[in-house]
Amino acid sequence: MSAPGYSLRRDWLLWTLVGALLLLSAFRPAAIRDYPLLVDWPTIETLAGLLLLTSGIEASGFLHKLAARIVGHLHDGRSLALFLAGASMVLAAGLTNDIALFIVVPLTLTLASYAHLPVARLVAFEALAVNVGSMLTPIGNPQNIFLWQSSGVHFFGFMAAMLVPTLIATLCLLGFIFAAFRARPLTLVTAAGDAPVDRRMLLISASLFVPFIVAADLRYAGYALAALVILFVALFRAVLHRFDWPLLLVFVLMFVDLRLVASLPPVTQALARVDLSQPTHLYLAGALLSQFISNVPTTILLANYSSDWQSLAWGVDMGGFGLAVGSLANLIALRLAGPRANMAAFHAWAAPFLLLAGGLTYIWMLVRGGG
Repeated sequence: MSAPGYSLRRDWLLWTLVGALLLLSAFRPAAIRDYPLLVDWPTIETLAGLLLLTSGIEASGFLHKLAARIVGHLHDGRSLALFLAGASMVLAAGLTNDIALFIVVPLTLTLASYAHLPVARLVAFEALAVNVGSMLTPIGNPQNIFLWQSSGVHFFGFMAAMLVPTLIATLCLLGFIFAAFRARPLTLVTAAGDAPVDRRMLLISASLFVPFIVAADLRYAGYALAALVILFVALFRAVLHRFDWPLLLVFVLMFVDLRLVASLPPVTQALARVDLSQPTHLYLAGALLSQFISNVPTTILLANYSSDWQSLAWGVDMGGFGLAVGSLANLIALRLAGPRANMAAFHAWAAPFLLLAGGLTYIWMLVRGGG
């Protein structure tokens, strides 16, 4: 789980959070001893376990090889875009949105070396797709993991609550793909996945995925994580070396920083005026605030003011669209694409997508009596 651009982005975010913590600590040094209590440790444990297992699946080489073979059978640009977007959605729902991008974006860049492809546009839609797919499940993205663990709702109950907004976003994504890509013939010359597959790593990582989710759903994520770490130390120590440990620290710092900020009187007074007890107000606050501080910090912040995890989840997940900063997944996709990425091309599709999908979801909330 390492990529140069991705690590730089994470380091930038990490040091920003460290600086914010130092500043906040200077004003309230007496609160330092309570910092561990501000962290939602079940969320951190669940995130760590999922990242460890998905690192094993990715490191096995199986998914990249399988995807390369499937893409070799596609014959036009629209079919390729539909496949890449569909794969991004499915992988994001099951393996988290950033892991999905680590698989799909490098594959797209590899394919572009064999055919003329609109890489910037494809990457933009892959970012949209992982945000759409990750909406559905409690393990699709970090904010969902947090809300799942902190709310106490069960796995499939969470999915049922997210079904309608996900369907709305999926239909919007399909419409955007048909508008953005034409069914022009596409000639691809791809390797059919010659890289070797570590079958033992794949089998063990994949087979433990569902048991870990069940353990997390039963609130035993800490014990399950300990067992995974022992197993990987014994069998796949190289995966632990590739694991993005600073990412966990980023989320720990987010909990501390944002909860400290949430307790500041000016913030409390400002949010009190919004009346977050209203589901539609909470939804809009989540979607709009995400455009400025990203949806994970927004989730942590607003969760201090409302127990309505469902409306908050709808808002912050929709907030992943729009501006690139709305979701870390957007920044990851653009950084992985390197010089082929285009911020203007991303916003040309992502901003209208937020207006359409977010607007339709808001209307649906009003119709169902949520406002």
